[in-house]
Amino acid sequence: MFRHHVIHREQRVLGDPETVFGFFADAGNLESITPPWLAFHIVTPRPIEMRQGALIEYELKLHGLPISWLTRIDEWVPGERFVDAQIHGPYALWHHTHEFEADGDGTIVRDTVRYALPYGVLGGLAHLAFVRRDLEKIFDYRTVSLPSMPSAR
Repeated sequence: MFRHHVIHREQRVLGDPETVFGFFADAGNLESITPPWLAFHIVTPRPIEMRQGALIEYELKLHGLPISWLTRIDEWVPGERFVDAQIHGPYALWHHTHEFEADGDGTIVRDTVRYALPYGVLGGLAHLAFVRRDLEKIFDYRTVSLPSMPSAR
């Protein structure tokens, strides 16, 4: 079996949970909060009906290598949480939980990603050399790239 890793991120975003959830639930917005150095784009035709079981295909470049990625929405609770899991892509495991909690005039957005790399010891070395750092930079970028969101209340 493989060793898995976890990344946690939490940030406060102005706007009520329904509005903030709606932003994250629109798969097209993922392009705007992903660092440009990944050349990330969604392949699945839009609009994408977000729901449990929805499949979303992406393409990106990581360190110059083209990567195709397919995820499935495994859990869908509007306004509260959703979970996407990799079906095909660069990881042996990718399970990303997005949670949204009201906080006064804002929303706490929590990301928890459980992931594992393939290739045993080589995957472990890649994790130490660049994977963990790359993932942290991607989630740090999201923290500064989210737009202000009007409240639906």
